[in-house]
Amino acid sequence: MSASIITFQIPHIPKAWWVFCCVMIMPIQMTQADLWHLTPDSEVGFHIDSFGVTLVKGQFEQVQSTMQFDLQQPERANAQVVLDINSISINKPSLKAMVLGPDLFYAEKYKTAIFKSTQFKMLGNHYYQIQGNLTLRGVTRPITFDAKLTPDSNQPDLLNVEAYTVIRRSDFGMKQTLGGIGEKVKIQVIGQWKNSE
Repeated sequence: MSASIITFQIPHIPKAWWVFCCVMIMPIQMTQADLWHLTPDSEVGFHIDSFGVTLVKGQFEQVQSTMQFDLQQPERANAQVVLDINSISINKPSLKAMVLGPDLFYAEKYKTAIFKSTQFKMLGNHYYQIQGNLTLRGVTRPITFDAKLTPDSNQPDLLNVEAYTVIRRSDFGMKQTLGGIGEKVKIQVIGQWKNSE
């Protein structure tokens, strides 16, 4: 009795289908953005003017920051910055108690301020509008930073950053105070993001 041989015919699969499958199984990490942190020397601060003169200038000495950013796909970036309110240093120490007090930052009750981005909008030539939400004194409001992010020509793991925005004190529940302190608070981030990958 002779053994029978069973054969199977493999259907023809178009080349385009094989290419599609190869693309789909590529490691996700290839498109994942790098993780960045602000360097310790970076400045995250603010100043409040009155009649065109800077009356109060402060800087946050303790900052927690993360940014996911890919130079090839910057529009997919996101960032978060957490500020320790009690770490504020003031150019006029005599005003620190007032700045940290209930009428302004109310540091005893609200320990941190948090910014979370919602969109990085490219404007060209390394300029961006970074839109997001700022939570300050328990109040969350949308704000926009005008920013410039430039790769450092000497160290590829650094991004030079300059970012500015203006908020209104009353939008976050800060009260009118004595001394002629203005309504608008100008916030700036100046320094460098470092790639931690």
